Amino acid sequence: MLYARAADAYSYNTGEKMVSYSDDQIKALILENFIGKRINILAPVVRARKGHYGELFQQIAKQGFLKVRVNGDIKDITPGMKLERYNTHDIEIVIDRMLVEDTAENDKRLSESIQTAMHHGENILMILEHDSNDIRFFSRNLMCPTTGISYQNPEPNLFSFNSPKGACDHCNGLGTVHEINLKKIIPNPKLSIKHGGFLPLGEYKNTWIFKQLEIIGEKFNFKITDAIEAIPEEAMDMILYGGKEKFAVASKTLGITKEYKIEFEGISHFIKNQHDESGSSSIKRWAKEFMDEIECPICEGSRLKKESMYFRINDKNINDLSSMDISDLSTWFDELEKSLSVKQKQIATEVIKEIKDRLHFLVNVGLDYLSINRSSKSLSGGEAQRIRLATQIGSQLVGVLYILDEPSIGLHQRDNDKLIKSLEQLRDIGNSVIVVEHDKDMIERADFVIDIGPRAGKFGGEIISIGTPAETLKHHTLTAQYLNGELKIEIPKKRREGNGKFLKLTGATGNNLKNVSIELPLGKMICVTGVSGSGKSTLINETLYPILNEFYFNGVKKPKPYKKIEGLEHIDKVIDIDQSPIGRTPRSNPATYTDVFSEIRNLFTMTSESMIRGYKAGRFSFNVKGGRCETCEGSGVRTIEMNFLPDVYVECETCMGKRFNRETLEIRYKGKSISDILNMTVDEAVPFLKTFRKFTAKSKPFKMSVWVISLWDNKARRFLVVKRNELN
Repeated sequence: MLYARAADAYSYNTGEKMVSYSDDQIKALILENFIGKRINILAPVVRARKGHYGELFQQIAKQGFLKVRVNGDIKDITPGMKLERYNTHDIEIVIDRMLVEDTAENDKRLSESIQTAMHHGENILMILEHDSNDIRFFSRNLMCPTTGISYQNPEPNLFSFNSPKGACDHCNGLGTVHEINLKKIIPNPKLSIKHGGFLPLGEYKNTWIFKQLEIIGEKFNFKITDAIEAIPEEAMDMILYGGKEKFAVASKTLGITKEYKIEFEGISHFIKNQHDESGSSSIKRWAKEFMDEIECPICEGSRLKKESMYFRINDKNINDLSSMDISDLSTWFDELEKSLSVKQKQIATEVIKEIKDRLHFLVNVGLDYLSINRSSKSLSGGEAQRIRLATQIGSQLVGVLYILDEPSIGLHQRDNDKLIKSLEQLRDIGNSVIVVEHDKDMIERADFVIDIGPRAGKFGGEIISIGTPAETLKHHTLTAQYLNGELKIEIPKKRREGNGKFLKLTGATGNNLKNVSIELPLGKMICVTGVSGSGKSTLINETLYPILNEFYFNGVKKPKPYKKIEGLEHIDKVIDIDQSPIGRTPRSNPATYTDVFSEIRNLFTMTSESMIRGYKAGRFSFNVKGGRCETCEGSGVRTIEMNFLPDVYVECETCMGKRFNRETLEIRYKGKSISDILNMTVDEAVPFLKTFRKFTAKSKPFKMSVWVISLWDNKARRFLVVKRNELN
């Protein structure tokens, strides 16, 4: 809103300030600058575009115009008139040719010509002196006075990357684009096409695409058994980027000439088209395996159209402000009014006041280190919650019950006090605030404390303490014992010495890092701490981890700038444990993620009833057909679409939330079905499955290399011990 109403526009060609005129102002300027001169009033209809424009000339003639200006020359419109189709052209309609005089008759004629030119030229007209090539541009819209380029009059959506009017056309407002990485398509150029040198194609198969590659080989004299690095460059261009060609090859042995036809899209183009046009998410995911996500080269990551970037306030465009830290942005707005003109102040005062208030709310909840263009997916749970909190403080609602779940997560103790004061501010204006929290300061500052316990899982679920913080300290609970100092986490008296090796990172300068160098002692637990926004995540998650991931696993994420790293030979691999959802689908759970569910399913296949029925492990999966409930497709709930309201989830009436069909649930192990075991807690499942695990050979946890089961032989009246590989 601020940029749409109070910003100054500048030309992206010359940097000049853009101007706009009313029809009366244009007429006055023409009378002032061209009095006594013969002029041509022109309406631009084509600017730097290719085509023959035969139909356009016919339409112009039908409207009663006799002349046009083509590429700088005024010409009569003739029947069948056309231009060179593949050349770039500029075309203007000659609206009027007149001598400018200060008379009533001339005034009326000039006004009518201006209106006609504006209509055909989409609010732009050009004045050309009769004996000169000097052009003067006039526009109702914002326009460069030298080159004549114009912008639409600004609206708020011109500065929004969520609107088609403001979003960069190249990246659709995302700020990044996916481009083919040839190293991912050809990871090993020493391999041949036949042996899988092109990773997307795999090894040789008797398919059309390999036939086309063989024909390309005939054209450029190579075989698909040759190493890719030996294939000629022209052939590689055709393989990667496609081509259409016919050619003939004479066979001296057979005495015939064989004709070939190549119509090949190209591997690179095919992958790009699949990514851009396919409606299948799995195909898009496959295509991304051979692409890199890079900054959009057109908008340079700003996500906005070029025109949007040339509206400035106090020499700053909207992307400059979006890239600032909230603390710097708040300071900039505090000092902005000194730099505004009287007219800008009249327009922007209320908008600036609203912006300053909202920025101050963000500062008060400890988010002053964020930039306002920070991607929401990169925010921690605590940061996202505090942004929502700032929004609620700004709304100034009264009589509301607010519920917050651990808002202090990831917050340094310095900023924790700001957060607590913000919550107290919500309370003081007439609201109630419930906070689910472990933080000591939050508990001590609360007006009322409810302690639930005494332990976790089935050993919890009771209210064990209730009252003010002072009353809570007198109760004999775990929380109270830690608050009053009876229990505490002891500081180790002896520290681990480590293995004597180091990982050294030198010259890290990403984001706010000031040429940082660190030496990490290996074989120790290392804590990286500091106030919120100090650069911890930039140093470790965005610099160190991408370096290691690229070195050990050919990771594609580019690290933030640094000079060098030493000590990589001392580490075997790197694993990033973050807070992203486990598994690849919403169906994932701890059992599937740790792979223990595969072994539990195998256990059920070994029961006598399962073996009699011939059930395999897939029968006990809720992700595939066969054993799952087909009414809910193994999810246990049915989704009821509510059109404009959120979807409603109800328990499946067929399986009653058990996820499997009746036949699968009939298979029991120690009296429990597969659904019963999934509903167990870990504490319940471990002793239940303990007898099963003691039959395993020494191996990794939950990985059964040898299975032993007992079968009752009724005839011999004894148990038979049978190994897995002896079973039919």
